[in-house]
Amino acid sequence: MNWNETLHTSWSAIRAHTLRSVLTVLGILIGIAAVILTVGLGLGTQKDVSAQISALGSNLLIVSPGSSTDSSGVRGGFGSGTTLTLSDADALSSKVNAPDIAGVAAEKSTQTSLVYGDTNWTTTVTGVTNSWLEVRSRTVARGSFFTAAQQSSGARVVVLGSETAQELFGSENVVGQSVTIGSTTYSVIGVLASAGSNTSSNLDDVAIVPMTTAADDVIGTNTASVSTIYIQAADADRLRAAYQEAQSVLLNAHAISNSDDADFTISSQDALVSTATSVYQTLTVLLTGIAALSLLVGGIGVMNIMLVSVTERTREIGLRKAIGAPPAAIRTQFLVEAAILGLTGGVLGSVLGVAAALVLPVLIGSSVVISPVALVLSIAVSLAIGLVFGVYPAARAARLAPIDALRSE
Repeated sequence: MNWNETLHTSWSAIRAHTLRSVLTVLGILIGIAAVILTVGLGLGTQKDVSAQISALGSNLLIVSPGSSTDSSGVRGGFGSGTTLTLSDADALSSKVNAPDIAGVAAEKSTQTSLVYGDTNWTTTVTGVTNSWLEVRSRTVARGSFFTAAQQSSGARVVVLGSETAQELFGSENVVGQSVTIGSTTYSVIGVLASAGSNTSSNLDDVAIVPMTTAADDVIGTNTASVSTIYIQAADADRLRAAYQEAQSVLLNAHAISNSDDADFTISSQDALVSTATSVYQTLTVLLTGIAALSLLVGGIGVMNIMLVSVTERTREIGLRKAIGAPPAAIRTQFLVEAAILGLTGGVLGSVLGVAAALVLPVLIGSSVVISPVALVLSIAVSLAIGLVFGVYPAARAARLAPIDALRSE
């Protein structure tokens, strides 16, 4: 019997028990769809986290102050101190001290209310140096950013995030308007282009003012200190060199000889991305393993159905053997039937997985990335499951003696 006849006979046998075949395929279909979605969610989450971290800026190092200790001896956590200053930012900007650093921007933030007419909105007001826009890889959608002259003179100007502008004015066409921060009136000179959110804050809900203005009017305490210093390396290949230079400059500036005693921490995007990716990869592997268990159940279902089929078709097998069909032909037919069931479940499961991947992001707000490799492997695995779990029933059918098969009822 040639392959065309084998395929035709196998397909006819599957169609003869449609409901049973559908239920068998369903087990593999659910398993394949679950694996594809699990892998897709893992890859999508990694993509989202990487995008959020990248939104901080390109080739970026983030310097945070160390811990603080109050008058009663209670120590705060990392980042609570006032160990970073504008002088540190100036030292880091020196090409002599740090030739691999392309830009430095300091910032200091506080939560306060902005008022426009009868409307108020509480947001993060951040005092920054005028290099902040470039270092953080942000752009201005409307108007302009403040200049070095406005920075040095302490001009009362503000650049709003797109959401902040919408909440206060109901529009982003707000250049030239005025808002009140605290008791001081500021002129809106620009609106930042939307950047979404990072892991800790909404980047579009912010008000940016010159650092000198923030120190005088908004924050007003310990005006020399800053909460964060952002360092932009000249390029990705020089990020490690920039890290070492920044650490050396700050240790010298703070008169610290041992890096273990540093009153600051320097983190990089690479470290953040690597940590987040490692966590999500572990979760993805774990969840994929759990989803793969359903494939095992589906494979057992294929074996069970094929064994039932062998039992029901004992007389047919005996008749075919009696007229000269070799054991290999019997074995091949049952293997093909099992392979068809597995492959059908794999293809339909892949289609369901892709369809769900298109719908889920709208429902859960998280990306789902469909991997072509995962799709191909899923279909291959489903075919392999059909073959592997069909081997025993096929071998059992091939071993039946013709006379015993013909006598069976």
